[in-house]
Amino acid sequence: MTLNLHKLADQVRQVALEAGGYIRTQRDTFGYHMVEVKGINDLVSHVDRTSEKMIVTNLHKIMPDAGFIVEEDTLSSRQEYNWIVDPLDGTTNFVHGVPCYAVSIALETRGLIIAGVVYEVSRNECFWATKNGGAFMNGNRISVSQRASLSQSLVATGFPIYNFSRMDSYMHALEYCMRHTHGVRRIGAAAADLCYLACGRVDAFFEYNLNPWDVAAGALIIQEAGGTVSDFSGGNNWLFEKEIACTNGLINKEFEIVTGFFN
Repeated sequence: MTLNLHKLADQVRQVALEAGGYIRTQRDTFGYHMVEVKGINDLVSHVDRTSEKMIVTNLHKIMPDAGFIVEEDTLSSRQEYNWIVDPLDGTTNFVHGVPCYAVSIALETRGLIIAGVVYEVSRNECFWATKNGGAFMNGNRISVSQRASLSQSLVATGFPIYNFSRMDSYMHALEYCMRHTHGVRRIGAAAADLCYLACGRVDAFFEYNLNPWDVAAGALIIQEAGGTVSDFSGGNNWLFEKEIACTNGLINKEFEIVTGFFN
Protein backbone atom coordinates (compact mmCIF):
# COMPACT_ATOMS: atom_id res chain seq x y z
CA MET A 1 0.00 0.00 0.00
CA THR A 2 1.33 3.43 -0.98
CA LEU A 3 0.20 6.26 1.27
CA ASN A 4 0.07 9.98 0.64
CA LEU A 5 1.18 11.00 4.13
CA HIS A 6 0.51 14.70 3.58
CA LYS A 7 -3.11 14.01 2.63
CA LEU A 8 -3.41 11.48 5.44
CA ALA A 9 -2.21 14.02 8.01
CA ASP A 10 -4.84 16.48 6.82
CA GLN A 11 -7.55 13.87 7.31
CA VAL A 12 -6.28 12.83 10.74
CA ARG A 13 -6.12 16.44 11.90
CA GLN A 14 -9.82 16.79 11.12
CA VAL A 15 -10.55 13.65 13.12
CA ALA A 16 -8.58 14.99 16.09
CA LEU A 17 -10.21 18.42 15.87
CA GLU A 18 -13.69 16.90 15.82
CA ALA A 19 -12.96 14.78 18.89
CA GLY A 20 -11.37 17.77 20.61
CA GLY A 21 -14.42 19.89 19.90
CA TYR A 22 -16.59 17.27 21.58
CA ILE A 23 -14.26 17.16 24.60
CA ARG A 24 -14.35 20.94 24.92
CA THR A 25 -18.15 21.08 24.97
CA GLN A 26 -18.30 18.29 27.56
CA ARG A 27 -15.93 20.08 29.91
CA ASP A 28 -18.50 22.85 30.40
CA THR A 29 -21.03 20.46 31.95
CA PHE A 30 -18.76 17.74 33.36
CA GLY A 31 -19.09 16.80 37.02
CA TYR A 32 -16.91 14.63 39.20
CA HIS A 33 -19.84 12.26 39.77
CA MET A 34 -19.37 11.17 36.14
CA VAL A 35 -15.91 9.73 36.82
CA GLU A 36 -15.21 6.00 36.75
CA VAL A 37 -12.16 4.45 38.40
CA LYS A 38 -10.27 1.84 36.37
CA GLY A 39 -7.56 1.36 39.01
CA ILE A 40 -5.57 3.29 41.59
CA ASN A 41 -5.41 6.89 40.35
CA ASP A 42 -6.55 5.68 36.91
CA LEU A 43 -9.68 7.57 35.88
CA VAL A 44 -12.01 7.36 32.89
CA SER A 45 -15.36 8.84 31.89
CA HIS A 46 -17.97 8.71 29.17
CA VAL A 47 -16.02 11.53 27.50
CA ASP A 48 -12.97 9.30 26.96
CA ARG A 49 -15.11 6.48 25.61
CA THR A 50 -17.25 8.62 23.32
CA SER A 51 -14.20 10.43 21.99
CA GLU A 52 -12.58 7.08 21.23
CA LYS A 53 -15.64 5.80 19.38
CA MET A 54 -15.74 8.98 17.28
CA ILE A 55 -12.05 8.68 16.43
CA VAL A 56 -12.13 4.96 15.63
CA THR A 57 -15.18 5.38 13.40
CA ASN A 58 -13.59 8.21 11.44
CA LEU A 59 -10.17 6.56 11.15
CA HIS A 60 -11.83 3.38 9.88
CA LYS A 61 -13.29 5.43 7.05
CA ILE A 62 -9.81 6.67 6.13
CA MET A 63 -8.11 3.23 6.26
CA PRO A 64 -10.63 0.38 6.56
CA ASP A 65 -7.98 -2.33 6.83
CA ALA A 66 -5.87 -0.74 9.56
CA GLY A 67 -5.70 -2.16 13.09
CA PHE A 68 -6.08 -0.24 16.32
CA ILE A 69 -4.02 0.07 19.49
CA VAL A 70 -6.16 2.20 21.80
CA GLU A 71 -6.61 3.05 25.47
CA GLU A 72 -10.22 2.23 26.19
CA ASP A 73 -12.65 -0.29 24.67
CA THR A 74 -11.67 -0.76 21.04
CA LEU A 75 -9.45 -3.76 20.36
CA SER A 76 -8.26 -5.36 17.13
CA SER A 77 -5.50 -7.59 15.88
CA ARG A 78 -2.29 -6.01 14.63
CA GLN A 79 -2.24 -5.29 10.92
CA GLU A 80 0.31 -3.93 8.46
CA TYR A 81 -0.82 -0.43 9.49
CA ASN A 82 -2.14 0.35 12.97
CA TRP A 83 -3.69 3.44 14.50
CA ILE A 84 -2.41 4.21 18.01
CA VAL A 85 -4.99 6.36 19.76
CA ASP A 86 -5.39 8.15 23.07
CA PRO A 87 -8.86 9.74 22.93
CA LEU A 88 -8.21 11.96 25.97
CA ASP A 89 -4.65 12.16 27.28
CA GLY A 90 -4.69 13.98 30.60
CA THR A 91 -8.00 12.62 31.85
CA THR A 92 -7.18 13.60 35.44
CA ASN A 93 -6.59 17.19 34.35
CA PHE A 94 -9.88 17.15 32.44
CA VAL A 95 -11.81 15.69 35.38
CA HIS A 96 -10.52 18.37 37.75
CA GLY A 97 -10.89 21.23 35.28
CA VAL A 98 -7.14 21.78 34.96
CA PRO A 99 -6.01 22.97 31.51
CA CYS A 100 -3.91 20.67 29.34
CA TYR A 101 -5.52 17.57 27.90
CA ALA A 102 -5.16 16.26 24.41
CA VAL A 103 -6.23 13.91 21.64
CA SER A 104 -3.34 11.83 20.29
CA ILE A 105 -3.43 9.81 17.05
CA ALA A 106 -0.50 8.05 15.36
CA LEU A 107 -0.11 5.62 12.48
CA GLU A 108 2.37 2.78 12.92
CA THR A 109 3.74 0.24 10.46
CA ARG A 110 6.39 -2.38 11.20
CA GLY A 111 7.28 -0.66 14.44
CA LEU A 112 7.74 2.77 12.85
CA ILE A 113 5.52 5.78 13.44
CA ILE A 114 4.87 7.47 10.09
CA ALA A 115 2.22 10.05 11.00
CA GLY A 116 1.21 11.71 14.24
CA VAL A 117 -1.32 14.31 15.36
CA VAL A 118 -1.76 15.76 18.84
CA TYR A 119 -4.55 18.26 19.50
CA GLU A 120 -4.16 20.08 22.82
CA VAL A 121 -7.77 21.01 23.43
CA SER A 122 -7.57 23.69 26.09
CA ARG A 123 -5.07 25.84 24.11
CA ASN A 124 -6.54 24.96 20.71
CA GLU A 125 -3.12 23.89 19.46
CA CYS A 126 -2.86 21.16 16.83
CA PHE A 127 0.57 19.58 16.35
CA TRP A 128 1.36 17.13 13.59
CA ALA A 129 4.17 15.45 11.70
CA THR A 130 4.76 12.89 8.99
CA LYS A 131 7.86 10.77 8.53
CA ASN A 132 10.52 12.92 6.81
CA GLY A 133 7.95 15.69 6.35
CA GLY A 134 8.72 18.06 9.23
CA ALA A 135 6.70 19.06 12.27
CA PHE A 136 4.01 21.74 12.53
CA MET A 137 1.72 23.51 14.98
CA ASN A 138 -1.42 25.24 13.69
CA GLY A 139 0.12 25.45 10.22
CA ASN A 140 3.54 26.76 11.25
CA ARG A 141 6.71 24.70 11.13
CA ILE A 142 8.19 24.07 14.57
CA SER A 143 11.59 23.02 15.86
CA VAL A 144 13.18 22.10 19.15
CA SER A 145 15.06 24.67 21.24
CA GLN A 146 18.70 25.60 20.73
CA ARG A 147 19.65 25.55 24.41
CA ALA A 148 22.91 23.66 24.55
CA SER A 149 23.38 22.81 28.23
CA LEU A 150 21.30 21.17 30.90
CA SER A 151 21.86 24.15 33.18
CA GLN A 152 19.93 26.32 30.71
CA SER A 153 17.14 23.80 30.21
CA LEU A 154 13.60 23.27 31.44
CA VAL A 155 12.67 19.62 31.97
CA ALA A 156 9.22 18.04 31.81
CA THR A 157 8.25 14.74 33.41
CA GLY A 158 5.29 12.76 34.64
CA PHE A 159 4.96 11.59 38.23
CA PRO A 160 4.32 7.89 38.89
CA ILE A 161 0.66 7.43 39.81
CA TYR A 162 0.37 3.72 40.55
CA ASN A 163 3.54 1.88 39.47
CA PHE A 164 6.05 2.85 42.15
CA SER A 165 8.54 0.07 41.39
CA ARG A 166 11.18 2.53 40.17
CA MET A 167 10.46 5.29 42.65
CA ASP A 168 13.97 5.47 44.14
CA SER A 169 15.50 5.88 40.69
CA TYR A 170 12.86 8.42 39.75
CA MET A 171 13.47 10.52 42.86
CA HIS A 172 17.23 10.55 42.21
CA ALA A 173 16.58 11.72 38.64
CA LEU A 174 14.12 14.34 39.82
CA GLU A 175 16.53 15.68 42.44
CA TYR A 176 19.32 15.93 39.87
CA CYS A 177 17.06 17.92 37.53
CA MET A 178 16.00 20.22 40.36
CA ARG A 179 19.62 20.97 41.19
CA HIS A 180 21.03 21.29 37.67
CA THR A 181 18.32 22.79 35.42
CA HIS A 182 16.00 25.81 35.28
CA GLY A 183 13.34 23.57 36.83
CA VAL A 184 10.98 20.67 36.35
CA ARG A 185 7.39 20.81 35.08
CA ARG A 186 4.71 18.13 35.52
CA ILE A 187 2.02 19.11 33.03
CA GLY A 188 -0.10 15.98 33.33
CA ALA A 189 -0.50 14.94 29.69
CA ALA A 190 2.46 13.17 28.12
CA ALA A 191 1.34 13.85 24.55
CA ALA A 192 1.39 17.58 25.31
CA ASP A 193 4.76 17.31 27.10
CA LEU A 194 6.27 15.86 23.94
CA CYS A 195 4.79 18.53 21.71
CA TYR A 196 5.98 21.28 24.05
CA LEU A 197 9.48 19.86 23.64
CA ALA A 198 9.05 19.77 19.86
CA CYS A 199 8.19 23.47 19.73
CA GLY A 200 10.93 24.56 22.14
CA ARG A 201 8.97 25.25 25.32
CA VAL A 202 10.86 22.58 27.26
CA ASP A 203 14.18 20.97 26.43
CA ALA A 204 13.92 17.42 27.80
CA PHE A 205 11.31 14.95 28.95
CA PHE A 206 11.44 11.60 30.74
CA GLU A 207 8.85 9.26 32.19
CA TYR A 208 8.30 5.58 32.84
CA ASN A 209 5.17 3.42 32.75
CA LEU A 210 3.75 5.13 29.68
CA ASN A 211 1.78 3.25 27.04
CA PRO A 212 2.14 3.43 23.24
CA TRP A 213 -0.91 5.69 22.90
CA ASP A 214 0.67 8.21 25.30
CA VAL A 215 3.84 8.70 23.26
CA ALA A 216 3.50 7.49 19.66
CA ALA A 217 2.33 10.70 17.98
CA GLY A 218 4.34 13.09 20.14
CA ALA A 219 7.56 11.16 19.68
CA LEU A 220 7.37 11.45 15.89
CA ILE A 221 6.62 15.16 16.21
CA ILE A 222 9.79 15.57 18.32
CA GLN A 223 11.92 13.64 15.84
CA GLU A 224 10.62 15.66 12.90
CA ALA A 225 11.26 18.86 14.87
CA GLY A 226 14.93 17.89 15.26
CA GLY A 227 14.90 16.24 18.70
CA THR A 228 15.88 12.81 19.97
CA VAL A 229 13.73 9.99 21.34
CA SER A 230 15.03 6.90 23.12
CA ASP A 231 14.53 4.53 26.01
CA PHE A 232 16.47 5.14 29.21
CA SER A 233 19.45 3.18 27.87
CA GLY A 234 19.68 5.28 24.73
CA GLY A 235 18.10 2.57 22.56
CA ASN A 236 14.97 2.48 20.42
CA ASN A 237 12.69 0.44 22.69
CA TRP A 238 10.59 3.41 23.76
CA LEU A 239 7.26 2.64 22.09
CA PHE A 240 6.30 -0.57 23.86
CA GLU A 241 8.81 -0.77 26.73
CA LYS A 242 7.11 1.80 29.00
CA GLU A 243 10.00 4.25 29.28
CA ILE A 244 10.94 7.25 27.19
CA ALA A 245 13.55 10.01 27.24
CA CYS A 246 13.50 12.91 24.79
CA THR A 247 15.71 15.96 24.31
CA ASN A 248 16.36 18.78 21.89
CA GLY A 249 19.41 16.82 20.74
CA LEU A 250 21.92 19.37 21.99
CA ILE A 251 21.69 18.20 25.60
CA ASN A 252 21.21 14.53 24.79
CA LYS A 253 24.63 13.40 26.01
CA GLU A 254 24.38 15.42 29.21
CA PHE A 255 20.85 14.16 29.85
CA GLU A 256 22.17 10.60 30.00
CA ILE A 257 23.14 11.42 33.60
CA VAL A 258 19.43 11.71 34.42
CA THR A 259 18.27 8.57 32.65
CA GLY A 260 21.31 6.71 33.98
CA PHE A 261 19.71 6.62 37.42
CA PHE A 262 17.27 4.03 36.05
CA ASN A 263 19.98 1.65 34.78
